[in-house]
Amino acid sequence: MIKGAVDRERRPPGWLRQVWLVAKKDLAIELATGEIVTTAGFFAVLVVIISSLAFFAPKNAQRDIAPGVIWVSIAFSSVLALSRTWQREREDSAIRGLLVAPLARSAIFAGKAIGVAAFVSAVELIVTPVTALIFAIDLVEMGPGLACLLLSATPGIAASGTLFGAMTIRTKARDLILASVMLPLLSPSLLAGVAGTRALFSGASFAELSDYFALMGVFGFVFVAGGLGLFDTVVEG
Repeated sequence: MIKGAVDRERRPPGWLRQVWLVAKKDLAIELATGEIVTTAGFFAVLVVIISSLAFFAPKNAQRDIAPGVIWVSIAFSSVLALSRTWQREREDSAIRGLLVAPLARSAIFAGKAIGVAAFVSAVELIVTPVTALIFAIDLVEMGPGLACLLLSATPGIAASGTLFGAMTIRTKARDLILASVMLPLLSPSLLAGVAGTRALFSGASFAELSDYFALMGVFGFVFVAGGLGLFDTVVEG
């Protein structure tokens, strides 16, 4: 009986448990420090405020500007959050400890991506009401559709950022390379987000937004599947 209990204790955790352990580590650090969400959120709000001053428009034209402001602020703040996430792993060679742990590489990728998705979602929760306030967007009317668009884009942003963030972890100009690679790479999802948000603000129904949801869904699926399959090669390369 005792031997069986010892064997169960020595048994490595299942894949989903491994994913949760990695994600829990990042979330616990962020809850203790708040540095990623605070920094990225402040940066995103600053982008919104500067854009509102730079692209001053009459009240009836503000809805045409708001979609671009929302997605630009999310794009740049996401790159900032991704950079800081992997910087934590570089400090004191923490990435080596993560890689030698009895964890599947795909579980490490999934856990890191979930953590990044949580950070990006937190920034979106900050940016959306600020933009709605400045650009006079009715969140009661537009909020559900906008939330669905943001949720559709977040997995692709998190997965692609996690994968390419791991690729640049050993390079010297890692922050520059990550931004240079990530922003063009995210362009299909960002363009779909901007176009879908503009259509939503113009009165489009959920059915009319289906193509935008599909494009962002395909983008997210490709990078989630690619990250799960390629992460081992990327981190060992």
